[in-house]
Amino acid sequence: MKVQGKVIVVTGAGSGMGRELTLELARRGAKVAAVDMRAETLKETQKLAEAIGAKVSTHLFDVSDLVAVSALPASVKKELGEVDALINNAGIIQPFVKVNELTMEQAKKVIDVNFYGPLALVKAFLPGLLKRNEAHILNVSSMGAYAPVPGQSVYGASKAAIKLLTEGLHSELMDTKVGVTIVFPGAIATNIAANSGMTMDAGDAESSQFKTTPAPLAAKLMVDAIENNTARLCIGSDAKLMDRLSRLNPLFAAKLIYNQMKSLLK
Repeated sequence: MKVQGKVIVVTGAGSGMGRELTLELARRGAKVAAVDMRAETLKETQKLAEAIGAKVSTHLFDVSDLVAVSALPASVKKELGEVDALINNAGIIQPFVKVNELTMEQAKKVIDVNFYGPLALVKAFLPGLLKRNEAHILNVSSMGAYAPVPGQSVYGASKAAIKLLTEGLHSELMDTKVGVTIVFPGAIATNIAANSGMTMDAGDAESSQFKTTPAPLAAKLMVDAIENNTARLCIGSDAKLMDRLSRLNPLFAAKLIYNQMKSLLK
């Protein structure tokens, strides 16, 4: 599905990957419904996209707000027209602590934002997408969905749930005109930690043997995946390596990640 002229919903559009996705779509001539919970950064994204010449509507809410999610299709239709694609990008990480130290409130928030929010968005938009001549759903998972990251166990569980949900959707929609893509980013140069309410030392990312993927490049690859109807996309040398290694030797893969990440654990 070519995105030019299409109406595409992007969650987490206020910054990081969501902003870059919005700008990439804008450059390709799409109309974007930008969703985020931060008014100031969402407005900045809108201005940047409109400077390219795109038409952008903004929708201010947390994706874990299921009432707001249910009202979104009508709101987008009023502003831009019928929706052709949904990109579930919004997500948060958990504090870098072991499960034993993670509160149930913290765990619930991660699951609500990373799983129930995208699930509700899919259910809200899928009836309309099925009526389009062509449509697409892209869900952003994580390398942590298949390679365990100590201190991020609940985050990984939420992204593994998105992985299986998306793969199930792909199978359910095979005989329809709705394409489905699951994305597994590795380390991307974004501010997800800050947006999740956490602070991290700059050296933490620099200590990794893998280079982070620039967010604009990751966004380009995701939009390419929509246009090429790619079912599965790993982004970054780390995600690609761990995808292979976690299937060939999962225990070795887990130990490799542990050695990389153990300094973050309290």
